[in-house]
Amino acid sequence: MEHRFIKDGKLDRSPLVAELRSFLGLLLAKTRLDVQFDVKEIAGPAAAEEVERAEVLVTFHGRDQEIMLQQHAELLSAIEYLAHRCLQLDPHFYDHVQFDCGDFRATRLEELKLSAKVAAQRVIETRQEFRFNPMSPRERRVIHLVLQNVHGVRTASEGAGDHRQVVIFPV
Repeated sequence: MEHRFIKDGKLDRSPLVAELRSFLGLLLAKTRLDVQFDVKEIAGPAAAEEVERAEVLVTFHGRDQEIMLQQHAELLSAIEYLAHRCLQLDPHFYDHVQFDCGDFRATRLEELKLSAKVAAQRVIETRQEFRFNPMSPRERRVIHLVLQNVHGVRTASEGAGDHRQVVIFPV
């Protein structure tokens, strides 16, 4: 089954960007948030060491950006979720269309990478499993990818729904 904005198994960026701009313009007008947005297409292949690689990046800035970042960027995540759903984007391409505000995403990504490495080192030294607090699927994926080539540990996700968490086990 062919999804919207997917052509030959790849993201068809131009129509996606146009519809995304239209959706966000309407959404922000209705919510009266004092933020502006930029939608950029990111060209080029992902580097091997990159954990995330967006093809389309939406960034918000403006007076109300702090509102978007409250409660661990809950509003930013909600807007991203609504955009993915309203555009009927294939879930396999959710990570290809990313939203950020005030460099929240980049900062969080670095925090996750560092936490994963520190936790893995702890598991290697103590030989005892380490369990992260529940996190989103995207954040769990980052942990798994960062640790996939670390010798002496393996990762697994356990739990269900909002309680799903990454566990690092000694090998």
